[in-house]
Amino acid sequence: MGQTTLRDLMALPTSPAPLSDSALIMIDCQNTYTQGVMELDGVQNALDVGAELLDKARGLGVPVLHIVHDAGEGSPYDVNAEIGQIADKVAPRDGEPVIIKNFPNSFVGTDLDDQLKALGKTNLVVAGFMTHMCVNSTARGAFNLGYSPAVVASATATRSLPGAGGVEADALQVASLAAIADLFGLVVPDVAAIPE
Repeated sequence: MGQTTLRDLMALPTSPAPLSDSALIMIDCQNTYTQGVMELDGVQNALDVGAELLDKARGLGVPVLHIVHDAGEGSPYDVNAEIGQIADKVAPRDGEPVIIKNFPNSFVGTDLDDQLKALGKTNLVVAGFMTHMCVNSTARGAFNLGYSPAVVASATATRSLPGAGGVEADALQVASLAAIADLFGLVVPDVAAIPE
């Protein structure tokens, strides 16, 4: 028996909407993930791809929304400290909103849904960190609210996990993207895979 996805069974779209008809969501592209205990495998390459995606979106006049996770003073997610700031290469520009969240799903306890509705955007292009946590949770949350997310795989990254016998980052990355692609959103390899 051949493999199929729930998306296929439900006849959901198999290719992403044009970037020009989408909003770009940059999730937790914070210094948190570039150094120290939370440094991710492949994070610098993912940030480079994220910067390429940002440039393309900005060139097309696509709305960009930046999400940051805040866990308070002294944590690796302290948005008031250098460690919790958005990495320079993908830093917001004037007018691009920064939404602070406290949960993995970027829609929980924030006004992300309201901002997207105000923009009239239901197609989302998603990049950022961590693939298995906030990217996964946000893609699922978006799907549950009626949005159509497309995750750019090379603009995401994760880390090895110690629990349940452990799982290496590369295996977790593949599994996390596969879980999203089964139903919750499209997963595309790179920026070129999203039509303008």
